[in-house]
Amino acid sequence: MWGYSRRIEEKFKRYWRVLGPGLVTGAADDDPSGIATYSQTGAAYGFQLLWMALFTLPIAIVVQEMCARIGLVTGRGLAENIRRAFPKPLLYLAMVLLFAANTFNIAADISAMAGSVRLLWPSASSLAFVIAFALASLGLQIFLSYPLYSQYLKVLALALLSYVAAGFIVHLDWGVVLMHTVIPSITFSKSQIFILCAILGTTISPYLFFWQASQEVEEDIEHGRTSLRARRGSSPAEISNMRVDVISGMFFSELVMFFIIAVCASTLFAHGITNITTASDAAAALRPLAGEWAYLLFALGIIGTGLLSIPVLAGASAYAIAETFHWHEGLSNKMRQAEGFYGVIIVSILVAVGIDLVGIDPIKALIWSAVGNGIVAPVILCFIVILASSKKVMGNHTNARSTTVVSWLIVGMMAVAGVAALWSLFV
Repeated sequence: MWGYSRRIEEKFKRYWRVLGPGLVTGAADDDPSGIATYSQTGAAYGFQLLWMALFTLPIAIVVQEMCARIGLVTGRGLAENIRRAFPKPLLYLAMVLLFAANTFNIAADISAMAGSVRLLWPSASSLAFVIAFALASLGLQIFLSYPLYSQYLKVLALALLSYVAAGFIVHLDWGVVLMHTVIPSITFSKSQIFILCAILGTTISPYLFFWQASQEVEEDIEHGRTSLRARRGSSPAEISNMRVDVISGMFFSELVMFFIIAVCASTLFAHGITNITTASDAAAALRPLAGEWAYLLFALGIIGTGLLSIPVLAGASAYAIAETFHWHEGLSNKMRQAEGFYGVIIVSILVAVGIDLVGIDPIKALIWSAVGNGIVAPVILCFIVILASSKKVMGNHTNARSTTVVSWLIVGMMAVAGVAALWSLFV
């Protein structure tokens, strides 16, 4: 028995070592803004849209695997690969939209985190915690070494397990849950079209594309491959480990989406509470319905995922812009070695704090973030599919033909979703 336990422990340790950029990217996908979207889905429509968790899983895996493979094989981040292969004006426009969308998203996430602190500590000042969370995020990115910082992000990803735990606390009807997971159902109302587009937008987000590719490069640098020549190419074992990491991260992300929708459906929707505007609203509404533990897990999860996702959002903007203008970049560098890169992180978070301080509605910030993502995501996805299918760029690691076909279908779907989101907002 002891020997069997030791073998299980060793297998888990090997698996944990394989996990890295994919796990962090998947966890960052479930940021406070995403939690608000999933909570509203469950509150407004019950279990009806639970199938979206299963539907988006293979889409997320295909997209993030391509991004990871591009970074791993070329030894360059996504923006630098785009800069080399496509007209620069398109890239500049995409970077402006990416920076704006990410900054609005950071503002909404910081606001949600401060709101959750007030749920746990009602006398706390929201303003003080908005500033505190912003400074904490900046400090971690600027002053921690990359190996320590990457481990911090991996461990912080486990905060999302709080939502899985909440699912078992509220005693879900698993027969109903399973039925709605595997049988799609859509009511083509304007509000439901918007929420479906919002789910796609928060699950297949441009900031995740750039972060994933750049973190693969950072991992190579951390393992001593500091030159581009040393980083180029990839062994079958490295590709295999990357895929395990990406699949694990995306499965984790969609599992959390699944439980958030299910918990809110079985509690809020079941009691007629159908209008949730923030993640904090969802946590507060759960308190009288699901008990103190579910409420506490939801509130703590918002804070934990915010601490994870804000650095990823700001870091994704920094990687993309630094690679676009060929600046020194990377969290493995000190601030004095990559001033432009860290400057983007600082500006992004400070502007986000400014948005919160002037009192812009965080929900409006999220809406504009969704609009920006809806516009830029299909364009960036076109770049990704072309790069991942190019023999010149990827050598022997190009997309399989079936992957390319599926990828173009995803591009088309995201383009339709972007147009539909704009239609639902402005028509």
